[in-house]
Amino acid sequence: MSQYFADFDKVKFEGPESTNPLAFRHYDANKVVLGKTMAEHLRFAACYWHNFCWNGFDIFGEGTFDRPWFKAGSEMDVAKAKADVAFDLFTKLGVNYYSFHDVDVAPGGNSIREYKENMAVMMDVLAKKQEETGMKLMWGTANAFSHKRYMSGAGSNPNPEIFAYAAAQVFTAMNATKALGGENYVLWGGREGYETLLNTDLRQEREQLGRFFQMVVEHKHKIGFKGTLLIEPKPAEPTKHQYDYDTATVYGFLKQFGLEDEVKVNIEVNHATLAGHSFHHEIATAISLGLFGSIDANRGDAQLGWDTDQFPNSVEEWTPVMYDILRSGGFTTGGLMFDTKLRRQSIDAADFFHGHVGGMDTCALALEKAAALIESEELSKKVAERYAGWSGDFGKAIMTGDHSLESIANYAFDNNIDPQHVSGQQELLENIVNKHIFK
Repeated sequence: MSQYFADFDKVKFEGPESTNPLAFRHYDANKVVLGKTMAEHLRFAACYWHNFCWNGFDIFGEGTFDRPWFKAGSEMDVAKAKADVAFDLFTKLGVNYYSFHDVDVAPGGNSIREYKENMAVMMDVLAKKQEETGMKLMWGTANAFSHKRYMSGAGSNPNPEIFAYAAAQVFTAMNATKALGGENYVLWGGREGYETLLNTDLRQEREQLGRFFQMVVEHKHKIGFKGTLLIEPKPAEPTKHQYDYDTATVYGFLKQFGLEDEVKVNIEVNHATLAGHSFHHEIATAISLGLFGSIDANRGDAQLGWDTDQFPNSVEEWTPVMYDILRSGGFTTGGLMFDTKLRRQSIDAADFFHGHVGGMDTCALALEKAAALIESEELSKKVAERYAGWSGDFGKAIMTGDHSLESIANYAFDNNIDPQHVSGQQELLENIVNKHIFK
């Protein structure tokens, strides 16, 4: 089965002038940028699910991908075949990490006990694959949204036994993630929301979810998992409204249940735009709240109102994002995980490579442009100038609590202050960014 990609060599860096569609033009893993290699900055990962589990089906049509591993025989034979071909692709792409849902890599079986047994077998398979290839696990997670039992949610489900089933999956997937050396564990509430308020008790469901996450945190410490717990925000689809709508909503949820120091966010680009935000906004918000963890690197389509999970292709969108990430210290346990899928018409084996190569080059070029912006200090100096008053004695006294509302009012009256508005220089700053992107 690993022969599926036999005609492809490992993707190499050939430089900006290369015309080879199966070579990197900008991603040079060993190139040093601001003191670290590109590989260390970007920490690329590929996903298991879209690449090896999806058959090209959508709600209007049958699957278009005639993948040989779908025909491997029993469910366990299929799982092992997927592992063979997956690690071959990961290795040839030159990504250092991969990510999975539990049922991506192991069959769910006909019972919770079969699920547990299948996971145990496949964890041994994945451990061997990691040892053979040097691949590492960016994160694991549990799929508690696809099966019909989860049609009304998992942690937020009205039935406590469905809550328990989801808990058993998360328990198993977390243990597997730790055993495989995973650097993060993601909690994505694919159906943790509501479709109508007519049958929904918002307080009850929110408290259930809060307790669920508290138990996850407790288990993390019990088993000694040193990785980062991540929540992945999403506003809607498939539900009308999800409880993890965006980063700010997640922060409020974490504060309510005392988890703000235990969990960070895994931001998906397409989820940010579906929430009515820019990708940049969600990253900046997460950084400002101390919640930034990792990124699902993809994009949506501005003319489609759902989660299309396309490969990133805009250096213009990614440069300001990489600028903020670099200025905040960069990734720690997180990275850029391609939660991306080929278009239904992209049915050739080569399309796997074209999508990932283009996405990796986009992020790498944005990294270089962002580094140049940082080194020029053009933006940082403008921002510092804009807020300079808050570094003075009066501004500091306000923020440290030395002033009351009355004392500030008296200051204004006594000094007859007459502050003047000044330009925010947005157009100039946009031109500065473009100057670096297009040079």
